[in-house]
Amino acid sequence: MKPIYIDYLNALDIEALAMTDGEIIDAVEAGLVAQGKGQTVIEPRVHLEPDPSFHGHFNVLRGYVAPLDTAGVKIVGDYVDNYLHGLPSEFGILNLFDPRTGTPRAILDATVITDMRTGAVTAIGAKHLARKNSKVLAHIGARGTAYWNVRLLDHLFDFDDIRVHSRRPESRDGFAAKLAADLGKPVTAVADWESCVKGADIVVEASRLPEPQPLLKTEWIKPGALVVPYGTMSAVELSLTDIMQKMVVDDWGQCKGGKFGSLRAHVETGRLSEKTLHAELGQIAAGLKPGRQGDDETILFWHRGLSLSDIALGKAMLAKAGEEGIGQRLRFA
Repeated sequence: MKPIYIDYLNALDIEALAMTDGEIIDAVEAGLVAQGKGQTVIEPRVHLEPDPSFHGHFNVLRGYVAPLDTAGVKIVGDYVDNYLHGLPSEFGILNLFDPRTGTPRAILDATVITDMRTGAVTAIGAKHLARKNSKVLAHIGARGTAYWNVRLLDHLFDFDDIRVHSRRPESRDGFAAKLAADLGKPVTAVADWESCVKGADIVVEASRLPEPQPLLKTEWIKPGALVVPYGTMSAVELSLTDIMQKMVVDDWGQCKGGKFGSLRAHVETGRLSEKTLHAELGQIAAGLKPGRQGDDETILFWHRGLSLSDIALGKAMLAKAGEEGIGQRLRFA
């Protein structure tokens, strides 16, 4: 057997790549377009919860993207109390394989990949579903994915007003300060959900609740807004879906089942179903179904996170790393 090598990108390598906002969005959208065209295989994510007292669980995501000739498996730990240990809430590893032989091709630190691709999916959803002149962003939550949500959304919309809220004052204040420095514009940390959400053109809810609690009120949503709730536990009222002209998800197979998800109760009560669902985002990105068709449409976009986005972004990072001589090659066999 000839030698087999694995490309390895650790967190420092990925930082050195300095992926641009445009590169991230383009890579992830290519994966979504492939999904919309039926050129992918998505296995529903599975969870491992070692012990409820640990306040965390592992997500295992699996997929295949035919145009990229790549299969992948990502494992991400999501632990709510990690801030108490000075650690990020999420750690991840992405494994990429030759889909024809199963030969391992690459191992990448997927912690920032998870954050970047989540922000990219949020931004791509807004690209197709938010009003083009959206100028006010409300963001609930300051965990890892939150930064890339705001950064990539602002890359597309150049907001006049960005408001952020999270439960802990030190968290939201630090988050606002980092965003303001990186984006070169004011970012306001607000102390409550209502003053953050009211009047916003785009509302992103990425809270980290220990159990479902309807903190995001339907009455606060501005007509014509885009609402993107994707917290692990639901923070929205059941009535939220009643005001929507369109409801879009990233993958209905993942959204319709499982223990976690911001709209789990809406699926269980039939408010969100195959009948009420407008489209998957990939179908819209591929031009097979319409996105926003009028400024008066109030639209909801729920994404659980796709293995395809991790694979597409990971593949783009490997290509850039190869061009710039970044990373390591590990002997596997």
